Amino acid sequence: MWVVPALLLALSSGALSLDKLDMCMDAKHHKVSPGPEGKLYNQCAPWKDNACCTANTTEEAHEDNSYLYNFNWDHCGAMSNKCKKHFIQDTCFYECSPHLGPWIQKVDQSWRKERILDVPLCKEDCHEWWEDCKDDLTCKTDWHKGWDWSSGINKCPSNSKCRPWTSVFPTPKDMCEKIWSQSYLYTTDSKTSGRCMQLWFNGTNPNKKVAKYYLNNAQHHQSFALIPLLFMAVTVFSVVL
Repeated sequence: MWVVPALLLALSSGALSLDKLDMCMDAKHHKVSPGPEGKLYNQCAPWKDNACCTANTTEEAHEDNSYLYNFNWDHCGAMSNKCKKHFIQDTCFYECSPHLGPWIQKVDQSWRKERILDVPLCKEDCHEWWEDCKDDLTCKTDWHKGWDWSSGINKCPSNSKCRPWTSVFPTPKDMCEKIWSQSYLYTTDSKTSGRCMQLWFNGTNPNKKVAKYYLNNAQHHQSFALIPLLFMAVTVFSVVL
């Protein structure tokens, strides 16, 4: 009598893993499910073949005063263009990527029901991002929370001051992991490794293979965890017979 539920559990785990390979987050601007978008704007264009974002979302991602989140990049003076391009790319990745399933977590927030946690980023992306922003200023390590929103856009809280980027984020690892509340995990893996997610790419999206790798690993560990349950189920079933 235990065999059928145990087998169903094993089969359903595999099905859930397949679903996570191609899905969209339950968040403010995401589509319900991914699909082609022929006119994604500028830096978001690489996702046009299979995207969780719409064309309007990608256009807004490039605006300084975007309605997406009313977020002010220039909270410590004008952000340099070379730095800002990484934040635009980061927004495109967050809004458009259909292969973040392995790292999606449930949350109870007013603007989203799901978020990403510990997405492993390729070292080139973290280092280039940090390098291009190192001459800029900011007043906070975690940009997800703690801002003064009294004016409708984010401003530095009264108890903070603008400091050099390298003072707030001494290393690329500090920046990548802290700036969005552990959304990203810094790795020493390169883009050619197939073990890390790329914020930047041309042509075919390389991140699907990476997500598949992590899903297969998770499913492998899950399968080993089910072995004792299946063994017990078979034993009990044999005794009953």
